[in-house]
Amino acid sequence: MRRITRITRPVAALALLAALLTPVTTTARASEPEPGLAGSWTGPLSTRGRYVVDATGNRFKLKSGNWEGAQGTWTGSGDIGDPANHAHGIPSYNMPLGLDRVPMSRILADFHGLGINSVRLPFSNAMLHDTTPVPDFAVAANPGLRGKTPLQVFDVVVGALTAEGFAVILNNHTTTARWCCGLDGNERWNSGQSTEQWIADWVFLAQRYAANKRVAGADLRNEVRRDTWDDPNWGWGNQHDLNLAHQQAGLAIQRAVPDLLIIMEGINWYGIPAAIFPHGRPQLKPAGSLSNTLPRTDKLVYSAHFYGFTGPANTGADSGLGATSDPRYRDFSAAELARVVREEALFVTTAGQHHTAPVWVSEFGTGGIGSADAKERAWWSTFADILIANDTDFAVWPLVGWARDGSPVDNWALLSYDTNGTAVTIDDPRDWRSAAWRRLTGAPSATGPVAKPSRWNMLNLDYADYNASARTTDWDSGARKGTCPDSQRLMGLGRSDSRGLCTDHRQPELTGVSTVVTDERFVTSDWASGYNKLQCPAGHIAVGYSVRSNAMSALLCAQTRTAQPLTGRNVWFDHGDNRPAGGGSTASDWAPGYYKGQCADNEYIAGVAYTWRWNHGGVPDTLLCRPLA
Repeated sequence: MRRITRITRPVAALALLAALLTPVTTTARASEPEPGLAGSWTGPLSTRGRYVVDATGNRFKLKSGNWEGAQGTWTGSGDIGDPANHAHGIPSYNMPLGLDRVPMSRILADFHGLGINSVRLPFSNAMLHDTTPVPDFAVAANPGLRGKTPLQVFDVVVGALTAEGFAVILNNHTTTARWCCGLDGNERWNSGQSTEQWIADWVFLAQRYAANKRVAGADLRNEVRRDTWDDPNWGWGNQHDLNLAHQQAGLAIQRAVPDLLIIMEGINWYGIPAAIFPHGRPQLKPAGSLSNTLPRTDKLVYSAHFYGFTGPANTGADSGLGATSDPRYRDFSAAELARVVREEALFVTTAGQHHTAPVWVSEFGTGGIGSADAKERAWWSTFADILIANDTDFAVWPLVGWARDGSPVDNWALLSYDTNGTAVTIDDPRDWRSAAWRRLTGAPSATGPVAKPSRWNMLNLDYADYNASARTTDWDSGARKGTCPDSQRLMGLGRSDSRGLCTDHRQPELTGVSTVVTDERFVTSDWASGYNKLQCPAGHIAVGYSVRSNAMSALLCAQTRTAQPLTGRNVWFDHGDNRPAGGGSTASDWAPGYYKGQCADNEYIAGVAYTWRWNHGGVPDTLLCRPLA
């Protein structure tokens, strides 16, 4: 491992890919605990730029796997995930797999042997409300779990994982207890339940584990996609708006349990996979123009899923369009795949953007023993090298499955347990995936202390209030209000779309006292002749704004503990963009398609001027930018 004191931007995948594709000889590891994992990090986790860090500020790379089952995939038949079992009504027991075969301590020891430090733990909303005790045979190897409900079993699993030092990421995988992911009533967070119930379940679960700082994150929803009739969207402000749902859930969870990472996956699928209909897999692309801003800005992580049998416009089913017009990820060359993965997800890690955050590839995987698909084998190795080249956080799917007669029933699992407790692991000589997996888990990566970077975050008043402050409430009743996180100030405004930009760069300390400005009472000079002006009082900086329709309504001004300079300059943006030529988030188009004004990184907004001319409608035309002390 290379130790660093200052982490810079990641090396592009293409630059390292040629070297990384050289085969690496690996040695199988025994299934025994990794020394020191429990003592190697301190919770809670947070973020600094593109990296996840622990409570001491050291990089904590999520090297994870999915321990599935509590979302309802276990059928009790021995055939994990077999759709035929579900079709015939075989019940599921809403608990992580393998507890009927081997003691939990054995499973955790084998997790250590895989080289992971964290576990994504899927659950269904149904599991949270299931009061039926799990059947005895379902916990045959763990008799201490007899008589417990699925949620109580989940509690024990969470406690055991974190006691061993693993970080646990809770993942709302499905609403009902069943295999994911088709037209199954689980397409959206509010399929089969209300958004309010979904958020309430999240708050309940977050509070349940609030005292355990190794319960590190809330992965809000798995693979949001089209249902029979409707597509999800990102930013339309309706009941299918995933960006809005993420924002609402993230705010509610942070108010209840501020320590959790809030993990947001992009849109997994929209449209009908046929040539005459628009369709595709946007992943995180929409976050490039509309990202999320939470009160705890150091808690947001984005995630994406990649499987070789799916693609940018391929659901994984045979669309009949062919590999040329509907390629799967495994159809791409190594260089093409690296480009597509960056375009769909890893661009989010670029420094200095409104969307800058860690990206966790929280699902990827393929079948091992018994699989002879050459494209799938090449995909697995190449994708591992892309993760290595970009030093990307990851979680393989899945960790645990079942074996029968010495062979895995589900050959995707890294650990499969037979009825006698014998494990078939990824290090089995028959499993060709082992070399790439060991290359991935053992690859050098950034480690050590991570410097705190400046942050830029956007506000979105397209449809409603966007309050990223934990302190302020309805400070301009009847207007749509945008309020920066309490650690940030207002930095820029869009002219006609009501978008805003916040930053903590050189942020002055605030007293907690704020003033709502709705008129010109604090204007000391006619710095924008002929225009209406909103100006903060001396010793205050703008931290929020409000609009009626898209017309300026008010500024929220916060008092600083130290006096700020009163001289300044106008930044006009009535005829085009006017943003700093260098530094800050100038590469981030936080109001795409609209003129926008932005103060320099070392300035603050002291005022906004606008007109009521017929073709302006009261939208902002200029900012009064003043230097910070």
